[in-house]
Amino acid sequence: MTDIVQVLMEPELEFLHGQRVQDPHDGLGLFGPFSADKPSHPKSIVYGIIGSKDGIAAHTLWSEAITRPILSEGDLDTRLWPHFPGFDAAFLSNWTTKPAFEFEIDRQTLSLASRNLDPYKRTYEVVNAYIQGIGVARRRDEAFGVIVCVVPDEVWKNCRPESMVLDGVGLRVSRQEQKQRIKGQANLFEHFDPDQYSLSVDFRRQLKARAMEYDIPLQIIRESTLRLGPPTEDSPRNMTPLSDRAWNLSTTLYYKAGGKPWRLAGARDGVCYVGIAFRKINPDEGNRSACCAAQMFLDSGDGIVFTGENGPWYSPERGQFHLSRSAAKNLLEGVLKTYRESYGKELTEVFLHCRSDISPDEYKGYREACPKGVKLVGVRVRLERGGLRLFRHGEMPVIRGSFLEVNNRTGFLWASGFKPRLATYDGWEVPTPLRIDIQHGTASLPQVAKDIFGLTKLNYNACNLGDSEPVTVLFSNAVGEILVANPTVAKRLPQFKFYI
Repeated sequence: MTDIVQVLMEPELEFLHGQRVQDPHDGLGLFGPFSADKPSHPKSIVYGIIGSKDGIAAHTLWSEAITRPILSEGDLDTRLWPHFPGFDAAFLSNWTTKPAFEFEIDRQTLSLASRNLDPYKRTYEVVNAYIQGIGVARRRDEAFGVIVCVVPDEVWKNCRPESMVLDGVGLRVSRQEQKQRIKGQANLFEHFDPDQYSLSVDFRRQLKARAMEYDIPLQIIRESTLRLGPPTEDSPRNMTPLSDRAWNLSTTLYYKAGGKPWRLAGARDGVCYVGIAFRKINPDEGNRSACCAAQMFLDSGDGIVFTGENGPWYSPERGQFHLSRSAAKNLLEGVLKTYRESYGKELTEVFLHCRSDISPDEYKGYREACPKGVKLVGVRVRLERGGLRLFRHGEMPVIRGSFLEVNNRTGFLWASGFKPRLATYDGWEVPTPLRIDIQHGTASLPQVAKDIFGLTKLNYNACNLGDSEPVTVLFSNAVGEILVANPTVAKRLPQFKFYI
């Protein structure tokens, strides 16, 4: 093991006219988005809004605010909390204060539905209210780039997997009865829609899954996120400054509407990165059933999601997921086929990223799925929680990009830490490194680390300098939950923007 820690250069991003900088705030503010001169660039974003009367009103005020510059608050450091120049100035695209479509949902109806003591029923009925609005929008002539769903904080709080409703309505259903209903068991004394018991009790996951049949990306926003002023008694939630929220929401709205905010600069042609995601189908202890999915990402930031087979992939003894050889082959074949149909470019290298070990049998299946002449490398990438930590002199932690090479197949990369561009560390705890293990195939470990470091900057769901994990594994839980927790949803779209 070497005792030399090298610091990788912060990856650069490419914006309009090939301009390159490290921070997306700088690139968008100075030059504009990468796709501004491309046919895919939305010159004016056509959007719809669904929510309560108060939610729609709050979004109208928000829309008016983001069309103008928003300065950082008080004496905040503008390197960490940069000014927002206005949507049009940052994205060279028009964001209108008046949506093309509005669908109002009665707030009391939402509140009552979200307080049902049966978690399946309350989430199902709340999602139904939004699905009705999406269905109405889909029948209109407008080509919507995105639909914004504004959700009351009470609904968001009540419709999550661990939510407890104390002042609820309706009948509380026992865990045993829920299991029977999930299996399709009817009840002589109560009428209910059996479909609701095959869907997630998480509002966001269920809505994302069920809305895919309408082929319009969604942006789900809590009402409190749209607050323009300081916390109040009615809205006590603490949030980041308004300028920061404007950057984050505007970036994801532009991306979901078809734009490309930025792409990695200097990425290698013909190289793609595939994150393998797993989720247990039934979380009961000892259950081995799981679903798998693959998320492919290109240097351009384009993302593809492909659902694999359900099977006994989980090992409770080892706490690991492993596919059979045939399932691994089918999974990678599916995602490569989807890639060819969408992009058609020749691939030269495929890097698999997985939090679990990749077994020799799995790798053989993946290898069989790769076209002849395409290099395949299997890499385990996971946060090293409770393991190695690195400290340096002074008050600030290790520099983001620090890389410790243990040997030619194992290393540690700190994707979180002190960021020179921001002159601070924007975290709370001692930075946790990513452990990188090249388990199959041959590749340069420093190059693999640089690629993974670059992939920490392809999160279009926010506008920040970089995440603590690469996008290939960062969203694996979210994608897995949408797919696994809603098994009866037939239509599964491949574009990544439908899952974030």
